Amino acid sequence: MDKKCLFENQTGNRTPVSQRDCSLLDLIISLLPGLKVTEKIMLMQTFDSQEQLFVQSKNDIELIIKRILLNYWDIGEIQEKAGRIDTICRMRSIKWVSWMESDYPPLLRETYDPPPVIYYRGALPNPVKPLLGMVGTRKPSPQAAEQAYKIAGNIGRKGVSVISGLALGIDSMSHRGNLIGGVPGYAVLGCGIDEIYPSVNKPLAKRILDSGGAIISEYPPGVRPGKWTFPARNRIIAALSRSVLIVEAPKKSGALITAAFALEQGKDLWVASSGITEPVLPGGLNNQDYRPSFNREGTIKLANDGAQIIHSALDVFENWNINVSHNKVKASSAAFGENREEMISSLANFLDLDVSAISTTKGCTTFGCIAEASMADELTASSVNKT
Repeated sequence: MDKKCLFENQTGNRTPVSQRDCSLLDLIISLLPGLKVTEKIMLMQTFDSQEQLFVQSKNDIELIIKRILLNYWDIGEIQEKAGRIDTICRMRSIKWVSWMESDYPPLLRETYDPPPVIYYRGALPNPVKPLLGMVGTRKPSPQAAEQAYKIAGNIGRKGVSVISGLALGIDSMSHRGNLIGGVPGYAVLGCGIDEIYPSVNKPLAKRILDSGGAIISEYPPGVRPGKWTFPARNRIIAALSRSVLIVEAPKKSGALITAAFALEQGKDLWVASSGITEPVLPGGLNNQDYRPSFNREGTIKLANDGAQIIHSALDVFENWNINVSHNKVKASSAAFGENREEMISSLANFLDLDVSAISTTKGCTTFGCIAEASMADELTASSVNKT
């Protein structure tokens, strides 16, 4: 696998591309247990070869990351695991790119806790073309599902791609509409890229790949969905988006975690009009009009806190200052401004999160701490099949 490394090491010396063994070194470092993602990137910046890493003692690593490690690893086992993962990736047409490489998505690199390595099938997004993040409930109202499909389709017809998860509901409807628009689609998984979850969306995943887009994950082959893998996944969706549209979401929704990441990353955060209004449908009991019950607490909360309401694709184009006739992107518009921190705190309270407890890590953002804690020791040697 041809790897193009581009960064200086910790000493400030630029290592020639041909001399830095990033083909497997970075994959090995990404699999080291007990390290934060930022610490793994620190090690990537420090070492130029596997040999340099292998001779380091526990004390040497502690001096680099500036903290005590409770346990140390068997570097031979980690090397074997990395080689096994790399072989599986080659066999299954899965590519991977590390934070140290020029092909790593620049918007993702700029975040506080970027994945040290991302795995993908297809082609990563063009960094100069903006993506709209669209997320929401797995059980949407018919109105929200229809609006997601229409907005995604209409922006697709003007060359704008959607990035989302691959869940049922809003994620799937957004992808389907966008693909009809004729643009590449992008889906981020909360599990290993060799397993499409839910499996019912395998045909949709194939359509995304056939469109020229990509299926993306920070987890290597063999890693199954876990309690924290989806919340952690949401920061990638937010990072790769220019703006994030929450179509419809209840109070306990992963979409609100995506919203929080979007705010912390300085992205526009919007809610769809269908996510805050209760439709009146004809033909109810005794032929009386009635209001069906759909849980919109999350999107209503965001709207009340100041998120802009999006009614159609035209609102997206207007906010991005896109000339629809010529399809040219001009200056960006920012949402919330000085109220951003206040809204993050409000959203944390709404999700029943103790902000003071989870933001004590030095330099750690509120929701970044959640993702970081979930990934510190998520991957174990048993996560990858040895066959």
